Amino acid sequence: MKRIFAVLILAATTLSASAQQTQKPPLHGKNWMAITGKPLAATAGAITFQKGGNAVDAACAMLAATCTMWDVLSWGGETQALIYNPKTKKVIAINAMGVAPTGATAKFFKNKGYNFPPENGPLAATTPGTPGGIMYMLANYGTLSLEEVLAPAMEMAAGYPMEAQTANSIERNKELIKQWPYSKKVFLTHLGEEREAPNAGEIFVQKDLLQTLTKMVEAERAALKQGKSRKDAIMAAYDRFYKGDIAEEFVRGSKEQGGLITMKDLANWKPIEEEPLKVNYKGVDVYKLQQWTQGPSMLQALNILENFDLKGMGYNSTRYIHTVYQAMSLAFADRDFYYGDSYVAPEEPMKGLLSKEYARQRASLIGYDKNDPNIGPGDPYPFEGKKNPYLKLLKQRGYEPDTTRRNFAPTHDQRTGSSSVDEEYQDRLWRGTTTVEAADKEGWVVSITPSGGWLPAVIAGNTGIGMSQRMQSFVLDPALNPFNVVEPGKRPRVTLTPSMALKDGKPFVSFAVQGGDTQEQNLLQFFLNMVEFNMTAQQAAEAANINTNQLWLSLGGTKTDDRKPKPGHILLHSSTPEAVRNELKKMGYTLSFSDRTSGPINAIYFDWKHNSLWGGSSNHGEDYGIGW
Repeated sequence: MKRIFAVLILAATTLSASAQQTQKPPLHGKNWMAITGKPLAATAGAITFQKGGNAVDAACAMLAATCTMWDVLSWGGETQALIYNPKTKKVIAINAMGVAPTGATAKFFKNKGYNFPPENGPLAATTPGTPGGIMYMLANYGTLSLEEVLAPAMEMAAGYPMEAQTANSIERNKELIKQWPYSKKVFLTHLGEEREAPNAGEIFVQKDLLQTLTKMVEAERAALKQGKSRKDAIMAAYDRFYKGDIAEEFVRGSKEQGGLITMKDLANWKPIEEEPLKVNYKGVDVYKLQQWTQGPSMLQALNILENFDLKGMGYNSTRYIHTVYQAMSLAFADRDFYYGDSYVAPEEPMKGLLSKEYARQRASLIGYDKNDPNIGPGDPYPFEGKKNPYLKLLKQRGYEPDTTRRNFAPTHDQRTGSSSVDEEYQDRLWRGTTTVEAADKEGWVVSITPSGGWLPAVIAGNTGIGMSQRMQSFVLDPALNPFNVVEPGKRPRVTLTPSMALKDGKPFVSFAVQGGDTQEQNLLQFFLNMVEFNMTAQQAAEAANINTNQLWLSLGGTKTDDRKPKPGHILLHSSTPEAVRNELKKMGYTLSFSDRTSGPINAIYFDWKHNSLWGGSSNHGEDYGIGW
């Protein structure tokens, strides 16, 4: 009887999923769409479109504005982007992730008592990537000048009304901020008072940052006066940032506060245009950045889930939740061991990891009645005709890649039932950034997940630029991940992961989300919500998801125990039916609940039947979109 009751509930859930009302209205546009994490930044995109810019111009303007607003990132952070070029009808990837600086070795950090690189301070910084990413995208695929694109950000640096979220974050973190003199100068506008941070609505002025952006624009102007092309003029600004007086002050300010970044580190770094990875899921091509991000884990999960009738299971039914959880756990186990910088040896086995045959093998490991708390990395090497050189290391970790279907007898101490959310752990799991989505009537589409330099940030000297904290995503112990051990000149394996999907050779949906290790989890379910359950972009952005904790955390905590997986721990939406809760407990899951399980997700859907754009922006956070 209970089983029948659960099925009836899930049938009703499936019906309501396709007809659900949303808290935010969907966005509509004919000419362009601009969506990002802050209303003012979305306005910067709209202003740029109104100037005649394309989607790349608008995306760069929004990114510059969000950096200026410290929207969980700043100018010293990193940028990851996918761009659909309507001229070539191809998706390209932009890798503007900074690298570990000179001297940043595993031995260096171990000697300081770390198990992972620190999450705050000057030693947490990779080289800045966002300025180079903006200028590369703009020079090669935009239409406007750097001065035109940076105009909104520069006006904001001269003074804008700070929103409560950022103002309160400064106040919460003021004791850390006081450790760094240039950060204290910029952020604590009421030093010595009871509240030392700016107030909500207060005009926040950033003179040093304005000077830095002005120097970049001056370099562009000077190059144009010399008769250089638009592209070369933008790259003159690039050179001033990475090789000129801006770089010199950045390095001086970093070293003064204990940082490692050198002039050579900045001069040698460059953004990379690369081929994205992709898989086809039921006729839809899904694109992700390469394995220096966690992006391929969503592709692996889709390959696994293609072997199941998800629609027949029903949206967020017990069996659906279980199957998605297991697929994500399998993909994350591979992510946590095999992903790393594709430009530094050893070479990651991506051909095997993304093969459909390997996915079928992994899918065969999913049992129907229990969570498997012992899921470990698989062995993708035979699927690219090679022998796995890390089998001994995997055995030392207690894993032996299994290729046979089985029922699971838990070997972990796995308590089942309900638990309260560990707020500190959940913060590290969810740790946010922002996203940028833009599209135009000419066919350009841009999806960006930038980050780094979030509050509390170390500002590098008098540049006004917050330094990245992405070093923490490296490991120091090769037993955890032999591909992601820190070394100078190497990129960490990051969580940042914009997404794009094409159907019949045309853009289908462009989507991204903030939220640390939950990004691929929420993006996977957003995509399935649209493809399997026919939701609109806005419905899919707001729909209840699940989050798994059965993975190694990529952010926060310098002790190994801070980051270890929590097998069977699952976050469910508070509205989850009691019957589903009870069935999941019987399957070995430990449940926790929240009203927020799905975002903030931002997306643009392409309605080719009506030649229009649909925008979706999550009901969580301050994310905002404008269409025309």
